[in-house]
Amino acid sequence: MLIDALFKQYYRPLCLYAAHYLNGDIVTSEDIVQDCFVKLWQHDDTDKHNISDKRNITDKRAFLYTAVRNACIDTLRCQHPEMTTIDPSDLEGIISDKEAVDRSEREAKVWEIINDLPDRCREVFLMSKRDGMTYNEIAEELGISVKTVEHQISKALKKLRNDKDLQFVLIFF
Repeated sequence: MLIDALFKQYYRPLCLYAAHYLNGDIVTSEDIVQDCFVKLWQHDDTDKHNISDKRNITDKRAFLYTAVRNACIDTLRCQHPEMTTIDPSDLEGIISDKEAVDRSEREAKVWEIINDLPDRCREVFLMSKRDGMTYNEIAEELGISVKTVEHQISKALKKLRNDKDLQFVLIFF
């Protein structure tokens, strides 16, 4: 699989995965994920010139998740040398590494659907669900009716509900 296809498929889930380790620090998560993709790309480039290299990475997804996890742990150990255990977490507390992978992939799927919504629908939905604004506040700020706000949010939720794998994530919305 080409590196750009891997990047498109795994960048967002890996960033969300890293954020589970880094207490939601998105900037550091993105830096770590980008560094891991560079390492993968460099390794793949090396393999093209050395066919007998026994370190060939066959499962790139596993490589990326492992590299991201290890980089997050290294980052946290540098920032907080007193930490003895480093586990991923979310709003509910500490979760397993497998759960962090699963959740990050589902969360990425939700954001992919949200990003594919029409502009106004996405804007209204995020103002409501992400920013916590009331329907009246949204209507006033955008100069639209409350009924239009209701319709746009309903439209967004309908698209999200169409994916059975996302039912768990929708609880947060």
